[in-house]
Amino acid sequence: MKYIDEFRDGELAKNIAANIAREAQPGRSYRLMEFCGGHTHAISRYGIADLLPPNVRMIHGPGCPVCVLPIGRVDQAIRLAREHNVILCTYADTVRVPASDHLSLMRAKANGADVRMIYSTQDALKIARDNPGREVVFLAIGFETTTPPTAVAVKQAEAAGLKNFSILCDHVLTPAAMHAILAGDVEIDGFVGPAHVSTVIGSKPYEPFADDYHKPVVIAGFEPLDVMQAILMLVRQINDGRAAVENEFTRAVTREGNLKAQELVAEVFELRDSFEWRGLGSVPHSALKLRDRFAAFDAEQKFKVDYIAVPDNKACECAAILRGQKRPQECKIFGTVCTPDNPIGSCMVSSEGACAAHYSYGRFREAA
Repeated sequence: MKYIDEFRDGELAKNIAANIAREAQPGRSYRLMEFCGGHTHAISRYGIADLLPPNVRMIHGPGCPVCVLPIGRVDQAIRLAREHNVILCTYADTVRVPASDHLSLMRAKANGADVRMIYSTQDALKIARDNPGREVVFLAIGFETTTPPTAVAVKQAEAAGLKNFSILCDHVLTPAAMHAILAGDVEIDGFVGPAHVSTVIGSKPYEPFADDYHKPVVIAGFEPLDVMQAILMLVRQINDGRAAVENEFTRAVTREGNLKAQELVAEVFELRDSFEWRGLGSVPHSALKLRDRFAAFDAEQKFKVDYIAVPDNKACECAAILRGQKRPQECKIFGTVCTPDNPIGSCMVSSEGACAAHYSYGRFREAA
């Protein structure tokens, strides 16, 4: 069992596609949102949308941590690096997210700021240990998947007495964003639930979407057959008038999730009252902050850097794409002014961003 080839089998893909085509009722529309950017990437890379009947439409969601980070949060990190002379550490794609005044963390670095790309929270801790005379700030972003490693880093810093280490916390929560999407004006019949996030939080947090909104959720892995099977499962639920949380990704996800990781996160973090998302605006109880016990490691408090909201670039449609209101090719600057080499909006930065996925795999050419 190789766990990769089995989920990329072309003949099995044809069989699932045939089942979807046979079971999707001609007089009905199926509007399915894949919340996670990893699923968007898989759909574009493997041409899954081309295998679906016309009345089964995939709608891209906001599930890319880099994409949902608003400009004001990137500005906040740049101010830390430039005005407080800190060593600012963060994950790869974050350094390219466009900020105010034609800046990004990468451009700030080119202008002299000490910005360093890291691969894990342990890298940031090592930099803090190796530079005792400098303040080191880790720009912590991501959904529930990357939150436990940040919690570990904070506890390790506390245990080691690393007083020159702190985090700028921008960790956000998946279920809150799904509530915000359903409160908007995009019509959605069901969700392909995220994979990695669900390994941590389990399938239980999605049950209100089935119970309260009557929207089915099927958690899926990231391989093409995972996604196609999840689509088939959603079509069947919609046809039956059912709304339940089903788990296609049983090889990694349980109903309860990773309880140890959940306990660790709850020990270190608590809910913010509100947090601004790119595309969704301010969403209540949708992000995390450090508990008072760990206030010494909170860069916002330590350096008194306030958050200032900044409007998006008027030419960019990232906000509407993240809400599911538009497709990447409906943005006037997509593929012309805005490309992966010259991203105007965050959706073109990360490989999980809808615009980057469409551009990289040529889906926009077929649409044109």
